[in-house]
Amino acid sequence: MTVDVTESITQTIHPAFQLLRQHHVEALDIQVSEYKHKVTGAVHYHLATNHDENVFLVAFRTQPMDSKGTAHILEHTALCGSEKFPVRDPFFLMIRRSLNTFMNAFTAADWTAYPFATQNKKDFQNLLSVYLDAAFAANLNPLDFAQEGIRIELENDQAVYKGVVFNEMKGAMSSPTDQLYHQLAHHLFPETTYHYNSGGDPKDIPDLTYEQLVDFYKTHYHPSNAVFMTFGNQTAYDLQEQFEKLALNKFSQGTTLYSKPEKRLLAPIEVTESYAVDSEDLKDKTYHVMSWLLPETSDIKLRLGMRLVEGILLENSASPLRHYLETCGYAQSTGPLMGVDDSNFEMTFYCGVQGSNEEHAETFKNGVLDILKEAASKPIDRDLVDAILHQIELHQREINGDGTPYGLSLILNGLGSAIHHNDPIHVWDVDSAIEQVKEELKDPMWLSNLIQIHLLDNPHRVQMTLVPDATKSVKEQQAEQARLAEITANLTEDQKIEIQQKTEALKERQDTADDLELLPKVGLEDVPADLHIVQGQLREIISNGLDTPLNLYHAGTNGIYYQQVLIQIPDEIVQSPYFNLLSILMGEVGAGEHDYLEFQQIQTAVSGGLGMGASLRSKVDDKDRISAWLTLTTKSLTQKLDSIQLLKLAFEQLRFDEKDRIIELLQQRKTRWQSRLSGSGHSYAMQIASRQMSALARRDYHNTGLGALNWLTHLVNKIDQDDTAYEALIAELQAIHRKLLQAPKQFLLVCEEHQSDRLVEEIQNVWDKLAVDKSPVSLTKVEQINTENDEAWLIQTNVQFCCSAYQAVDVAHADAAPLMVLAAYLRNGFLHSAIREKGGAYGGGASYDGNACSFRFYSYRDPRLVETFNDFEASVQWLFNVEQQPYQLEEAILGLVAGMDKPGSPAGEAITACYALLHARTPKFRRVLRERLLSVNLEDLQRVAKQYLLEQKPVKAVVAPFAKRDDLQALGFNIQQVN
Repeated sequence: MTVDVTESITQTIHPAFQLLRQHHVEALDIQVSEYKHKVTGAVHYHLATNHDENVFLVAFRTQPMDSKGTAHILEHTALCGSEKFPVRDPFFLMIRRSLNTFMNAFTAADWTAYPFATQNKKDFQNLLSVYLDAAFAANLNPLDFAQEGIRIELENDQAVYKGVVFNEMKGAMSSPTDQLYHQLAHHLFPETTYHYNSGGDPKDIPDLTYEQLVDFYKTHYHPSNAVFMTFGNQTAYDLQEQFEKLALNKFSQGTTLYSKPEKRLLAPIEVTESYAVDSEDLKDKTYHVMSWLLPETSDIKLRLGMRLVEGILLENSASPLRHYLETCGYAQSTGPLMGVDDSNFEMTFYCGVQGSNEEHAETFKNGVLDILKEAASKPIDRDLVDAILHQIELHQREINGDGTPYGLSLILNGLGSAIHHNDPIHVWDVDSAIEQVKEELKDPMWLSNLIQIHLLDNPHRVQMTLVPDATKSVKEQQAEQARLAEITANLTEDQKIEIQQKTEALKERQDTADDLELLPKVGLEDVPADLHIVQGQLREIISNGLDTPLNLYHAGTNGIYYQQVLIQIPDEIVQSPYFNLLSILMGEVGAGEHDYLEFQQIQTAVSGGLGMGASLRSKVDDKDRISAWLTLTTKSLTQKLDSIQLLKLAFEQLRFDEKDRIIELLQQRKTRWQSRLSGSGHSYAMQIASRQMSALARRDYHNTGLGALNWLTHLVNKIDQDDTAYEALIAELQAIHRKLLQAPKQFLLVCEEHQSDRLVEEIQNVWDKLAVDKSPVSLTKVEQINTENDEAWLIQTNVQFCCSAYQAVDVAHADAAPLMVLAAYLRNGFLHSAIREKGGAYGGGASYDGNACSFRFYSYRDPRLVETFNDFEASVQWLFNVEQQPYQLEEAILGLVAGMDKPGSPAGEAITACYALLHARTPKFRRVLRERLLSVNLEDLQRVAKQYLLEQKPVKAVVAPFAKRDDLQALGFNIQQVN
């Protein structure tokens, strides 16, 4: 219920703010209050709840009208010192001096946001003071702009570009998906801010000047153009008292930006663009995509209606448009842009394919339009509509928070509406909109008419064919070098001296120690005394005549239950590369008497989906053994128990007779994997470098690494052409499936307490009898070639990802804790400055991995190579040769404990606790590790650094562009490449 509120209300309201309205979201049990700052007009939405994890966010409407990256570089530079905190790097310094559960900043297409979350009240106040000053009183030092954004330096008397964002966007824009989106947006939005790349295009970023950055700050970072959002158990009054005291009282009324509608196309257009592929084989590498510009997102009924249209057309493989795209025969997978995007001022709708060829553009267009015409010509089946509404309700009710804090997820969901001067309450509470939609659904043609009006009859449609270009990378590099050569040729001696002076000034600034007394902090005395671990109950049910454990956890899940089957995986299955393929199939192929199309529809109607995965850890005290559990997962609203039966059916009666579907799924897996490599280059580099350091590390390298992608590519090509090879694959998958059916099992249930008895009874009834073929099973052994050499893998990217790995101990060893602290200590004290600030990489650091049993140095989106490896080694020398300060140790420990204590969602915390027990990470084990972390001293760090780093030779790995082949060979790397 929404209540309009006037100043006459008796509750306490901060005098600087006006309370506009309040609304209770019953499905989330959250009280939303909307306030307006009387002087500036700044908006504040407070989401009041009993959560201890409090969240703050301030966002500005930022609408760049070029691709120089102004908003993105400003986001970085604003966090480099402010009026009250004139230190060089308050953001990263506060990460170390905080118990935060989240700290970051985001640049979206038309807004920039600064959010944080913490469970500690003192920490919240500290972070709030730093964030408000950074946002509203940033210093914007020109040298910080040079470091974070773009600068020219001279190397061997030649001009070169440097800058963190410049290299970040070089890495980001090497992804085909990013190139696809931005080139499509260029045509879909002819005039508005979405026409441009707010993150910055590497070829345009060098055009940005410091003066333009400052002007953008002055016109955009004003309270009149700001939205504040908070979540948690603090009062709005207390929060607003801080907003007013720390920032808002200094401002008068300013300018508020408003989004404007895009100029409409009078007829659909078809365009062809290219993206970089460093390969001579360009076959099956084209993307086809169609996109439509829709009305404004403020029309909540239409917004929900188009979400229903998306569900009808694309929800699962039985949905007509997705089914067509997946089975069209001229592409390997659906594209990365699919469905409704309602995050901008006006909505868009996308559909597409990847792994195709240019000549299929017309067939693609006609095929899509034919599907839409068919869908628009008749009423939509009401059962299907109800199934999509069920998915919307499930999504609305679910309490997330296992990655991004729950409160921040809610805030970000509503932020787009608030930024565009719309009503975010409609996003948080969709019940009223659903009631409006249900009224419209009384007309059986309402959704069909939406398809007709907004897709078929909509002239603002762009079809883009994105083709691979084997010369584009070279041309772009040549263009950049030509520009730099021209700059070099035209530099006067005075200009060269000026560049050198600025370079030295930046180096001096980077080397100058900050006065940390200027920043607030929490200390180890603020760390909670104990680790919060959710406790469950151990029940038993009968399955196939055996007493079988059921792990029951009661949690506030808002009317949703989570049910899992946990199966011990035999080691020969863990090692099999075919095992990962089985998880692709469950829920995506048919089961029992249902073919995959029928089964997809049933899932949508009764569950939040079915999944098969694996939870793998190194044994706590033996790096040469793997603790492995198969996880079969489902979730659903508590009034729908069919999901439990469906999970059993999907696993027990998994069908292997749908050949076309199985090949299609493997093809999709391969194509999507290939398109996502550049965003995970650092993870692959660490995996490669530590591949011999534990049994699990070896297994992951061979089964989930870049070599596994090549293996899958070869397998897909083979089974598509050779029936014998396909039959051998199916026989192997069936053997694995039969062996898993035979393996020991446990069950996991997370639900609200009053629902548990009926759910346990249902699980007992469903799993009482399981069809198990107990005949012996043998699997094919796949030969694994193990090498000790330093290894480099070449992928489609414009930057490097470097890693040096050292053999370390298992997680139960007493040295695991000091190695964890050492990683944070070296990152904070040396690596961040050397690799990011001075080296220009987007990120870098060190980590101890208790599963790989390794200590790794790494860099992310890195323009350098040899120099980075030198910095890895130099960080260890710094530990011994430079005087160390006590605060550095406290900061390292603080960050680790904050991560260990970070809350998750109610269901997520229960599932995490259960998995920890399965892998022998008992509450006692976890508490001992936490105590060991808190007791680490500097002598411990120096001892383990000497023993594990100085006295060992590291294994090095690089994930790099194809153009770096010769350089890497000269450095002695064994070269591999993604096919």
